[in-house]
This record gives sequence, C-alpha cells and structure tokens, in this order.
Amino acid sequence: MIMTMILPVFLLIALVACLPIWPHSKKWGFYPISGVSLFILLILFLLLTGRL
Repeated sequence: MIMTMILPVFLLIALVACLPIWPHSKKWGFYPISGVSLFILLILFLLLTGRL
C-alpha cells in the first residue's frame, strides 16, 4: 500500500528533475527523460497487469 503512494511521487520528481530545462542538464538532451519515461511506462504496465 505504501509503495503505491511513494512510487508515483518519486517518479514525478524524477521526471521533473531530468527535464532539459535546468542549466546543468541542457547539454544532456532528451536522453535522461526518455529513460525515465520508459521506466514510468514499465511501472504502469506492471500496475495495470496486477504484477506490482
């Protein structure tokens, strides 16, 4: 139960943190956000299929 509350908050923070709008991450491009987005899709798939 607690995992289902903490996981979305953590993923939202990770998604905002890796956006290429911060001064230190502008040269990174979209690689970090695409990785986090893939992780979010994987977690959503696991939640929808009932395996998490």
